Amino acid sequence: MSSRIIPVQPFDYVVFGATGDLTKRKLIPALYHRFKDGQFDENSRIIGASRSKLSSADFQQAARDAITAFVEPPYQDPAVIDRFVKIFSYVPVDATNPEGTGDLGKALRDDPKIVRAFYLAVAPDLFEPIAEYLYKKKLYRRDARVVIEKPLGHDLASSMAINDGVSKIFKEDQVYRIDHYLGKETVQNLLALRFANTLFEPIWNSAHIDHVQLTVAESVGAGTRGYYDESGALRDMIQNHMLQLLCLVAMEPPASDDANALRDEKLKVLRALKPIVNGDVAKSTVRGQYKGVKSETTSVAGYQDELPEAKKGSRTETFVALKAEVENWRWAGVPFYFRTGKRMASRVSEICIQFKPIPHSIFDHAEGAAKANKLIIRLQPDEGVKLMMMIKDPGPGGMRLREVPLNLSFAKTFTERTPEAYERLLLDVIRGNQTLFMRRDELEQAWKWVDPIREGWDRSSEPPQSYVAGTWGPSGAIALIERDGRTWYEDDN
Repeated sequence: MSSRIIPVQPFDYVVFGATGDLTKRKLIPALYHRFKDGQFDENSRIIGASRSKLSSADFQQAARDAITAFVEPPYQDPAVIDRFVKIFSYVPVDATNPEGTGDLGKALRDDPKIVRAFYLAVAPDLFEPIAEYLYKKKLYRRDARVVIEKPLGHDLASSMAINDGVSKIFKEDQVYRIDHYLGKETVQNLLALRFANTLFEPIWNSAHIDHVQLTVAESVGAGTRGYYDESGALRDMIQNHMLQLLCLVAMEPPASDDANALRDEKLKVLRALKPIVNGDVAKSTVRGQYKGVKSETTSVAGYQDELPEAKKGSRTETFVALKAEVENWRWAGVPFYFRTGKRMASRVSEICIQFKPIPHSIFDHAEGAAKANKLIIRLQPDEGVKLMMMIKDPGPGGMRLREVPLNLSFAKTFTERTPEAYERLLLDVIRGNQTLFMRRDELEQAWKWVDPIREGWDRSSEPPQSYVAGTWGPSGAIALIERDGRTWYEDDN
């Protein structure tokens, strides 16, 4: 079984921040794969723009180097790479000094059939200057698209300021706020699982679901990335990635797959989230910070050890667990437990839908208890969907109940390569499809919910709880869920 490749219109894709890490690691490899699979060809252009004084030949060589470094060797085709890099060109641009820059206009084609897109792989404080630069240089078109990357602010006020700056030039239907989590195949399959099957939707409510767990765990540390100490796990993961996952799990069926129909339903979920304020912050949230571990075989630095001297003593959280509630008819009484952190026991992103126990068991004399069903949606690694259910263990000698998985592994079911998230999202911009991108009101509603949690922590004298690197977080996270008579799901298979 193979994917059906649907070509996109020819485009001019201008990447600001062309020499940055995001461009090398994600954007160039993603565009290469789409070019290799035939979704666009030499009629399209990729134009690098940054302050660095490079030539187009330099940028083409940088593209080759990025493919060599970040594309798996079996997919590196020298002939395709040669064709691909020929569509690259480069213009030195300093948006803060428009008079002293190269002429980006000469690299763009003035043809309404050519889609014009600008990817701002730069710091958010450059979004507004770049938008103004494009307008002053007469490079803005009403049908142009602009892609902006997080962090989109550190609170509601700063987020609104960033969006206000961009919206001075670009209208809302032109702005694509990218969250790579929404481009993952498994995340998109959550929509198909819910709304393309009659099996789950009738029981996708508080009458049948006991609780939901969302886990995004990373085994790596924060390292020396300076931005992380300014954000922390709450802003870096909860405010965007994990709240978007919550929306897809909890939203009502949209009227259609139209982008705004879907985003309208996500916004309703965010508005229905019960605020966590004042005393509820200490009761419903846990923040942690990993500490180092040393043994004969392992030596891992703690978060404080990785910080520069000026930031020692930082209270930035590298772990967050919290309990959220969606106050509407579908989800009344169903808690949603979040857990995310760095230096955890393993790298895993998954959603666990825990169903309620059967109302009455007829197997009083059976060996083994009848456990409640669970649906586990694994986002990474080993993407797939697993339904835990009870069966009779084969063999004579009475009834022996056993929990077994119905396991859909994407890798085993679909033999072709699974595209990375950026591959889908980059070309959705060209298609003009905003379904998997955040609308401004979604982003601001998420900040409205997150800000009081941060403010509560800032007022508290309690520092983050410490946890040993390589574990599942601080003990407070275990207590948070076990107070309710529940436990965190951890895959033993």
